[in-house]
Amino acid sequence: MANPERTTVDRSTPPADPKAVRRAAWAGLIGTTLEQYDFVIYGTASALIFSKLFFPNVSPATGILASFSAYAVGFAARPLGGLIFSRFGDRLGRKWVLVATLLLMGGSTLAIGLLPTYGQVGLIAPVLLVICRFFQGMGAGAEQAGGATLLTETARTGRRGRLASLVMTGAALGTALGAVAWILAQLLPEDALLSWGWRLVFGSSLLVTIAALIIRRKLNESPVFQELKEQHEEPKAPVLDTFRQGRKPLLLVFFMNLGMNAQSYTYQVFMASYLVSTVGVDPAFVPKVLLVGSICGGIAAIVFGALSDVIGRKPTYTMIVAALVLLPGPTFIALNTGSPVAITVAIIVGFILACQGAVGVQMSYFPELFGNRYRYAGVTLGREFSAVFSGGVAPLICAALLTAFAGSWIPVAIYMMAMMAISLVASLLAPETKDRDLNTPRDATAVVG
Repeated sequence: MANPERTTVDRSTPPADPKAVRRAAWAGLIGTTLEQYDFVIYGTASALIFSKLFFPNVSPATGILASFSAYAVGFAARPLGGLIFSRFGDRLGRKWVLVATLLLMGGSTLAIGLLPTYGQVGLIAPVLLVICRFFQGMGAGAEQAGGATLLTETARTGRRGRLASLVMTGAALGTALGAVAWILAQLLPEDALLSWGWRLVFGSSLLVTIAALIIRRKLNESPVFQELKEQHEEPKAPVLDTFRQGRKPLLLVFFMNLGMNAQSYTYQVFMASYLVSTVGVDPAFVPKVLLVGSICGGIAAIVFGALSDVIGRKPTYTMIVAALVLLPGPTFIALNTGSPVAITVAIIVGFILACQGAVGVQMSYFPELFGNRYRYAGVTLGREFSAVFSGGVAPLICAALLTAFAGSWIPVAIYMMAMMAISLVASLLAPETKDRDLNTPRDATAVVG
């Protein structure tokens, strides 16, 4: 009987130019740094000040729900951005899309920092906030998948996991920079923070955007896409091809990412609000603990990515997911102690496993599941559609559960565990892919057995 875990061995030659690998690594890292920086400064603002600036005439709990609803709009826009940009990513190349998404994300974040507040223009202010958040989400819709696809296709076999995980190291760096930005902003008097300090935080994304653009303009196309182009085999309709021929890996990516995305953004966004509004932690403490967590998570992304090169993607990913099924209860118990040490440890563990560690493995695992003709589209659509039903609404659902059950954390923990259990089942059904030939048009699920 055939081994159900067997996959085709990669016999493609490694890229001849080591500079191409280094440029791809830097491009993936700094682009995701910008994406995460934009999302972290927005998410932190949603938890700490946006309810005062854009939704002031409601109760504090309702204001936080409204802020998180605006936050969720960005995730609703991500699949649309994925549909638009992934089509060009598989037809025109990975580099072109990575430059376009970069400019859209950075420009939208800068625009948020220039918006008038509710006190200045009334209801127009939250409407403009939602519009900017929508375009920010569109740009992010193909960013991580593009970086992951480019790095996975550029790296040689045996190093894909550790190189592709640099995308999530970039995410950790973005979280760290976002935390530093808010730490500095909170040194201002409250009046200054609410009048112009928060605008400087959003305006600072311009610096990251310029740095990322300089690096990406010098980027080479991936060897896999170059081969497709030379053979005139670029797909005319990669999105349709994904739905027609790649449904199985698409569903696997969707469900493998569903719980992971929910837990990741619960730790990054909801926990900040919970610590301030329910536990009573000093708001100035939140960015500091996020900073420590992101640094540890960035290191974990590389460690788990390298581990997946050794023992395989499936066992590494499944091990992390299984641990995350059990983590929410102990996390909330630690947070509710109010102890800075216990809170810091809980957030660090969450960042190591959910925010960066497991997603670091995804960066090589998910591209390896798809054939070369619609790899960009498959990874993007699977991750971003699942993000709508998980990461985008997770802070909103958690806040609503907390309000509905009189501040009890137990329903929130049950929600987190249930979402992660779905991802555990999907990861158990997924094939191993670490030695797969990325030049084949077939999906990994089609070449096993």
